[in-house]
Amino acid sequence: MTDQVRVRYAPSPTGNLHIGNARTALFNYLYAKHFDGKFIIRTEDTDEKRNVAGGEESQLKYLKWLGIEWDEGADIGGDYGPYRQMERLDIYDKYVDELLEKGLAYKCYMTEEELDEEREEQRAKGQVPKYSGAHSNLTAEDIAQFEQEGRKPSIRMRVPSNKDYTFNDIVRGNIKFESSDFGDWVIVKKSGTPTYNFAVAIDDHLMQISHILRGEEHISNTPKQMMVYDAFGWEAPRFGHMTLILNEDRKKLSKRDEHILQFIEQYRNLGYLPEALFNFITLLGWSPVGEEEIFNKEKLIEIFDPERLSTSAAIFDQHKLKWMNNEYIKATDIEKVIELAMPHLIKAGRLPEDMDASTREWAENVITLYREQLRYGAEIVELTELFFKESIDYDESAMEILQQEQVPEVLQVFTDKLIHLDDFTKDSIKAEIKATQKETGHRGKKLFMPIRVATTGQAHGPELPMAIELLGKEIILSRLDKVLKKLEA
Repeated sequence: MTDQVRVRYAPSPTGNLHIGNARTALFNYLYAKHFDGKFIIRTEDTDEKRNVAGGEESQLKYLKWLGIEWDEGADIGGDYGPYRQMERLDIYDKYVDELLEKGLAYKCYMTEEELDEEREEQRAKGQVPKYSGAHSNLTAEDIAQFEQEGRKPSIRMRVPSNKDYTFNDIVRGNIKFESSDFGDWVIVKKSGTPTYNFAVAIDDHLMQISHILRGEEHISNTPKQMMVYDAFGWEAPRFGHMTLILNEDRKKLSKRDEHILQFIEQYRNLGYLPEALFNFITLLGWSPVGEEEIFNKEKLIEIFDPERLSTSAAIFDQHKLKWMNNEYIKATDIEKVIELAMPHLIKAGRLPEDMDASTREWAENVITLYREQLRYGAEIVELTELFFKESIDYDESAMEILQQEQVPEVLQVFTDKLIHLDDFTKDSIKAEIKATQKETGHRGKKLFMPIRVATTGQAHGPELPMAIELLGKEIILSRLDKVLKKLEA
């Protein structure tokens, strides 16, 4: 095996890029880059019934969006191709023939009905179902008879007796299986297509994969793959099995879980930044030294240490993701924030697709006003609602503020000052708030809260003078007038 670190992410083209798969790809990518190795994409497309049109393209598209690049793959080539399993069938055939010739594999003509019946009998006896080996030593006459009946064989690996399969897992330490745990398992289906555990072992050896990082659901596959390595006298790669990702209720993250968005595409569509998602996913089952949690890609490559892969399940904390994305939004260029948020205002019908220059400038200023609060692009629609309302319905908490005894005086003085204000900008508005303070003698919350609530309908919000400027003189005076009349009634 090569001394160079070579790792792979091997997606099946069965749908969009899922959070769990993205983490597998990401950890392999960080492992390769940290050790100056190679990161390979290999498409495992032998389960043709589950493959979907565009599945491979979607996987690659969203890996790229996250910021993951690869050194070899079906789209860019490499020295170890083809990189799609269905294009490697002739390669597998060669190794199948070798196993059959050595007697390490054999043809099994049992039908699905016979296999089901065998399993049911085992269950009835309280046994764990596994293939009995009924066709492991067929005679030439048996085979001829089955062929004459038109039966198509599968091909099974002959599992060695009384052998232990032990490997030192990167995450979990020593793991041991006994060969008696397994029946002779299928390496080639009746259709002629190789099964996952056979094809993946052949591919990993021929592509000189040195380390395999994958989810813990693959632990039970490892001894089968080790059997293939042993059969050909090959050195097995180093395996590492990452813990499950759980939701906030400590249940396994499932594609059917409607409480958490499952696919990277959904996060992109909601206006999450890829850099934030890259950072967040890296912390699902891996932890850096110290308390810091915000790292760019280059820093994560530098500090990634496989020894710090967690042995405890990772919790997908949606609040933490929103917090982290907000940190990235606050740190990124305002042009990028506008680009992230603007499409959502258009989609919601708040803004026209074809804006004139003044409308676009106004919209950009509104988005900028909420940059500090914005957790993801689509949230801009809810945050900016006050700018697109004809009128405000003041709720109970707002009315409590407006019914304080100093409010009519504050709002009337402020209104009088705005009526005569020609330069309706945040700086001049700020000056008039101060002038209102001087004239009325009211300051702090007694001054600012009534003005904020009367003009925006909210007790808390963005910079008040800028919000008033963007709402416009006509709307502000109208709102102040309605509040004053309501208070007089």
